[in-house]
Amino acid sequence: MALKTVEVRTEKRMQGVAYVVVVVTAALGILISINQLFQLGIAGFMPIASGYYYYILATFLSVSFLVYPARKKDIHHLPWYDWGIYIVCVAVNIYFAANSYKILTGGWEYAAPPFAMALSFVLWALALEGVRRTSGTILFVICLVFSFYPVFGQYLGGMLWGTPFTLLQTSCYHAMGVESIIGIATRVVGDEIIGYIIFGAAIVASGGGKFFMDFALSLLGTSRGGSAKVAVISSAFMASLSGSVVSNIVTTGTLTIPSMVKTGYEPKYAASVEACASTGGTITPPIMGAAGFLVASFLNVPYSAVMGAAIFPAFLYFFMVFLQIDFHAAKMNIQGFQKADLPKFVDVIKEGWFFLGAIILMIVLLLVYRITALAPFYTIIFLFACAMIRKKTRLNKTKFINFLYESAKVLGQLTAILAGIGLIIGSFSATGVANSFSRELLLLAGDNRFLLLLLGAATSFVLGIGMTVTACYVFLAVVLVPALVNIGFDPMAAHLFVMFCGNLSYITPPVALAAISASAISGTSPMATAVTTMKMGILLFILPFIFVMNPALIFHGTLPDILQAVITSIIGTLLMASALEGWFFKFGQLTAIHRAFLLISGLLIVYPEGKTDIIGLIVASCALLLIGVLRRSERRTAAVVKG
Repeated sequence: MALKTVEVRTEKRMQGVAYVVVVVTAALGILISINQLFQLGIAGFMPIASGYYYYILATFLSVSFLVYPARKKDIHHLPWYDWGIYIVCVAVNIYFAANSYKILTGGWEYAAPPFAMALSFVLWALALEGVRRTSGTILFVICLVFSFYPVFGQYLGGMLWGTPFTLLQTSCYHAMGVESIIGIATRVVGDEIIGYIIFGAAIVASGGGKFFMDFALSLLGTSRGGSAKVAVISSAFMASLSGSVVSNIVTTGTLTIPSMVKTGYEPKYAASVEACASTGGTITPPIMGAAGFLVASFLNVPYSAVMGAAIFPAFLYFFMVFLQIDFHAAKMNIQGFQKADLPKFVDVIKEGWFFLGAIILMIVLLLVYRITALAPFYTIIFLFACAMIRKKTRLNKTKFINFLYESAKVLGQLTAILAGIGLIIGSFSATGVANSFSRELLLLAGDNRFLLLLLGAATSFVLGIGMTVTACYVFLAVVLVPALVNIGFDPMAAHLFVMFCGNLSYITPPVALAAISASAISGTSPMATAVTTMKMGILLFILPFIFVMNPALIFHGTLPDILQAVITSIIGTLLMASALEGWFFKFGQLTAIHRAFLLISGLLIVYPEGKTDIIGLIVASCALLLIGVLRRSERRTAAVVKG
């Protein structure tokens, strides 16, 4: 879910016994989760919460050591020591799970038996190795350093000083405390995210990718620039459901990018469309990646509240991308597909109505019944039951096993990353240093709220270069968000600010992982594609500042304030898109000076201040009036010359 990791192909590694073990382990983990979340008590098995989280680690963390290699040269084979690590991971976590009640009541995180103390070091090492394999060196080093923070924090001065811990105390706290490895990050996986990961795999397994592509084609295929609009809708849908930017580009991009190029878009531009659409999908409800569920957990609010807050910012982002695509198509005279070449809307709905039904059911369960953890499981049952009706979408044995394997891959990756992030949270919790960081940030910014936001955005961007969006969000939710809230920002807006900013590195050079992945498909320069992508997704840089300074954009405020914010932001977005593409509806091509005026007016209107709205509207009105007069004069001159 919104994971930014090194993509590795491990098909040869995952063959024979290894493949079977991964599938069986994942199936067991899913069964344990269903038993726990639905409180079934199968065969009398019903562990306490902390025991359940250890079982999550025993199944899904252990899977990561089989799927993800320790070294690049091991991509195509599975060495013996990976089997050893897998067995150790299963055994250690089952031991802690079996003793979870004793750990809780006996205070083992402070005074554990010698054997448990020894195993605590093993679990600590397993968490670090898991994050190294699934996320790369940078996040591993960050987790490693901060996991030892309780040991050396006492030797640092000022805001860096932390409550002193011995190495043994730190190890026990990490392994057996409820604020570290099995803290909020792992709890969110076990209690909420797991069903959504499985749902995303279920959509793919039952042919959802093709349906959403055909659905978008039947709706917008004939419009100008139809291929790009189809790419935006289909990729956004799939990225929202799967939660993975790069994986979505690799799968849907192989279809959408060649299609856009074929209809007249530059390869570089086509790659940028796919990169922007896939990046935007991870901030779009109903599923917004792991970070969305973590926001709900940090704020202790229903996930539906996070969905409701994120819906309009996500709409604005895609509205901006959509407008730029349309204006670009008009400017370059790029037409849509021939109607005869497109699937008919009625036929598409007949074939895959249950995919839309599944999304509607998911939204109803989240918003009306508010069963965040159980909603995806009910939706999966509905999806698979409907898919079995038609032979084309029916899950056979091979498809079902592959569905379990794909679920295992993502859950293993996510669990490993969040267990590593748990070490950071645990260290901050143990030492109390997070509060010191927040206080120092407030002192550094003084009363300047905008400076604090800039510091936060810059930090989020830098961390996002080497960390997953989820990891970046969790880190800043602990360190930065309290400072934002203390200085007066809306708590939900502050959390979404950090979450949105964490996505910036996907489309920003020099990293721009989304753009680079798309450029590999289009065969274009990665940096040139990244620059075009950044321009197209420019609103993602502005949006977090807008809604954190004006919470009406996340529907926090009075109805008049919300209506004003919605209307002005839509107008401002329209003007900015027009300025960036140099085209405005019937007025056509714009000059540089016209574009400058429209860009300035758009920024003024989007800025959350009544006075700037008025100034921006006046500037825009004058600019458009001037453009209209010039166009009329040009037409008259052309008519005279022609006559």
